[in-house]
Amino acid sequence: MSEFIVYPAIDVRDGAVVRLRQGDYAAETRYPADPLALAKQYAAAGAKWLHLVDLDAARAGGYTLAPLLGRIKRETRLKVQTGGGVRSEADVQALLEAGADRVVIGSLAVREPARVAGLMGRLDAGCITLALDTRRDAEGRWRLPVHGWTEAGGRELDILAAAYADLGLRHLLCTDIARDGMLSGPNLELYRYLCGRFPQLAVQASGGARDVADVAAAREAGCGGIVLGKALLDGQLGLADALAAGARPC
Repeated sequence: MSEFIVYPAIDVRDGAVVRLRQGDYAAETRYPADPLALAKQYAAAGAKWLHLVDLDAARAGGYTLAPLLGRIKRETRLKVQTGGGVRSEADVQALLEAGADRVVIGSLAVREPARVAGLMGRLDAGCITLALDTRRDAEGRWRLPVHGWTEAGGRELDILAAAYADLGLRHLLCTDIARDGMLSGPNLELYRYLCGRFPQLAVQASGGARDVADVAAAREAGCGGIVLGKALLDGQLGLADALAAGARPC
């Protein structure tokens, strides 16, 4: 099995570190930490990667965190995957030039798969993470909302993930929106299914992680990594402990 990566997450809105509950912008928790200081704290704890999200841009477009991204890259040794408001190939190129190691593409991948397929054909697949974040509908189908999860999407997770896997996708971030910010545990059933169906993908689990047992369970489910947000910010889970759990043999 390839290296399992623990991604501490920093979500930024109006310059502040925040967490949303189930993607709801009206259900926000703000934290006193400065985003750059927090990134340095995570680097000092041993993180190799950071997951950085521009929540303002996720809803309105126009990535605003390039200055922060640049300082994180200059002042830490962290690799950074980042997104929010990525609407075009020019946006992807701008983030790569600003220092991103991977660019997270979400709504665009759902709304305009033909454009993203063309983009993937022109860029190194290793520098793209597709965020196919999902919510189960009343019929039990995994749907893909867009625009920072604020708009219902008609596409289904299975179908779109299969199409992108056939195009050479390597990194898939999948959040079960119902568990995001809830500290209710990751949806291991979903991740076991995705990892079994698409063994060529490094699936990043996101949403609900509470403790080291959840980190270990995501790895055992076959995931290539896990994104940790609220549990770290609330002090419920220590990053050093999470990193140790991620590195421990299954």
